[in-house]
Amino acid sequence: MQPILYLHGFNSSPLSFKAQALLKRWRAAGLPAEKLYIPTLPNDPRAAIALADAWLQQQPDAVLVGSSLGGCYATYLAEKYGSKALLINPAVRPWLRFHAYLGPQQNYSTGERWELTAAHVEALAQLKTPPPQAPERFVVWLQTGDETLDYREAVDFYRGCQLDVQQGGDHGYQGFAERIPELLAFAGYTV
Repeated sequence: MQPILYLHGFNSSPLSFKAQALLKRWRAAGLPAEKLYIPTLPNDPRAAIALADAWLQQQPDAVLVGSSLGGCYATYLAEKYGSKALLINPAVRPWLRFHAYLGPQQNYSTGERWELTAAHVEALAQLKTPPPQAPERFVVWLQTGDETLDYREAVDFYRGCQLDVQQGGDHGYQGFAERIPELLAFAGYTV
C-alpha cells in the first residue's frame, strides 16, 4: 500500500468536491491518515511544486493523483520520481492558455483573491515535460464533456498510457466518488 499525494486544480483547494470525497472514503475505510496527503497548493507553480517535492522526498514510493492543473503537476513529478500517477481531466501545456486568464482570480473553494501574473505562466512553462516515458505508470481519466479543457489534447499527449475516456461529463469529472475504489486500488488499497 503506497502513500497517495492528491494535487488539486487551478483555483481549487483541499475543500474541493473530489478532494473531500476522497478524504471521506479514506476515513470511512479506516485507512491510515498519514498515508494520504491533500495539501493546499500555493498559487505560484514554483511554490506548489516545492511543497509537493518536499513531501515526495520523504515518501518516494507515493502514488500521485492530479486533477486539472494538478494533473500537470503530477505528470511533472511522476516523471521526476518515476512514480505512478492517476490523472483526472489533466491540463496539458497549461502555459499556452493561461495568458488569457492573467489578472484577478478568486479561488472557487476558499474565496481567496489573488493575481495571476506572467511570472506564474512562465513558471508553469518550466514544468514542460515530454509525453510519459513509461506510459504503463499512468492512468488517465477523461470526460468528453469537459467544458474547460479539450480532452483530445490529453488523449494525444498521454497516448500509450491507460486512457479511460467517458462520453459526456464535465471538467469536475462526474461520477468521481463512485470511482474512488479504483483510485485506491491503483495505490494498492482494497476497500
